[in-house]
Amino acid sequence: MLALYVHIPFCRSRCVYCDFYLVTRTTHVEAFFRALALETAFRAPMLKGRRISAIHFGGGTPSLVPVHYLAGWLENIASLCTFTPDIEIALEANPEDLDVRKMEELRSIGITRLSLGIQSFTDEKLQALGRSHTAVESIEVTERALKQFNSVSVDLICGVPGEQLPLWQADLHQAVALRPQHISVYMLSVEPKTLLHRNVMSGVASVPDDGEQASFYEYAGSLLGQEGYHHYEVSNFCLGNHHSRYNLASWKRQPYLGFGPSAHSFFVSAESEIRTANISVLSSYLANPAAADSFREVLTEEEIFTEKVFLSLRINSGLSVEFLRKENKLGLRLSEIIERFEGKGWIELVDGRLYLTGKGFLFADLIAGDIIFGQAY
Repeated sequence: MLALYVHIPFCRSRCVYCDFYLVTRTTHVEAFFRALALETAFRAPMLKGRRISAIHFGGGTPSLVPVHYLAGWLENIASLCTFTPDIEIALEANPEDLDVRKMEELRSIGITRLSLGIQSFTDEKLQALGRSHTAVESIEVTERALKQFNSVSVDLICGVPGEQLPLWQADLHQAVALRPQHISVYMLSVEPKTLLHRNVMSGVASVPDDGEQASFYEYAGSLLGQEGYHHYEVSNFCLGNHHSRYNLASWKRQPYLGFGPSAHSFFVSAESEIRTANISVLSSYLANPAAADSFREVLTEEEIFTEKVFLSLRINSGLSVEFLRKENKLGLRLSEIIERFEGKGWIELVDGRLYLTGKGFLFADLIAGDIIFGQAY
């Protein structure tokens, strides 16, 4: 089984907090899809005989490009491999792109899941984030999507400059009232080289401190849990079985193949595990899409172990204590580490497996680092 990711690098503008690879001009959309077709043809041997369970169009803003380009690539890829009967084809979208006709077109080409970059249901936060849509549009687009698609995900951001808990509570209660099948909760991160970072460093803006961010996150976990949403990953909550299939595959370290500039891939064989990444420059990608790989790494046993610990805790699938004792060199210190984190209320030990608590999700990376290296960092 294989999952696919396609990076569509076009956006109308760059949000103040965004550090993803993108370009804000759309003059090269047609050239990009020609290059994408060439990269796909080059990778055809990797697809032959494979069953595809999930495809994810990310970016950038995939909803910005004309639908016929997406349809053409899907037809192409379907000729090279086999789609499972229940394949999930997800597309990230901004509200301002999604009128009724656009949604109908997306559904007609096989999109089964819409991931909406709502970010907030309040104008105050949307303006602070530099988003183009309004609070009213956030609600209207979500309602429209829920009528068109069986699986709809809503992205929300907390920790916006000036935000206090009541504003975040309003976002969450509005989301719950709409009842999307999936909600992603992201704590705003101030990334280097972003406009937000420059504003914070210069004192133009200030973001909530770690304690406030933690209270936002814990409130989200509590409310969404009460409303029947399963907290299946650090930032993600779903009703029933509506988890993101592509994301869950990558967190579970299942093979996936990425297309487009900056896309990553993960290959697994009996001999090795390999991670690759495409070049993050559109002009270079357009010039030679068949040679898109700019990074290739064969993972060592230590790196594989590290990934398994970090990612298993991230999705809270449980970590076997027996596995940890065999693979690391902590010996009896592992018991001390487990006891310490149990005392903090961050983990639970059930039938020989470690699980994070709701509060423990806040410290997933710290816990993993302590388990791997024997000390908190």
